[in-house]
Amino acid sequence: MAVSVQTTVREVMDIRQASEYLGISGDTLYRYASEGFIPAFKLGNRWRFKKTLLDAWMDEKSGVKPPTPIAVMPKQKKPVARAR
Repeated sequence: MAVSVQTTVREVMDIRQASEYLGISGDTLYRYASEGFIPAFKLGNRWRFKKTLLDAWMDEKSGVKPPTPIAVMPKQKKPVARAR
């Protein structure tokens, strides 16, 4: 019987977690972050990566266009009669 190991993907990841998520080596990810090629920020002296920013970056690099948001106009309110 095969046991499935499911790792949870956190919103903010360290180098190890983000490199596993992206499928690249930690050294490559560190270089990308240092060069500003990939969205990342430093917390103290350690690199951190937000999943939502990585997903958006991957979509941009792969040519995937995000869905266009649909503008919804608010309903017009009827004028209120003045109180006497």
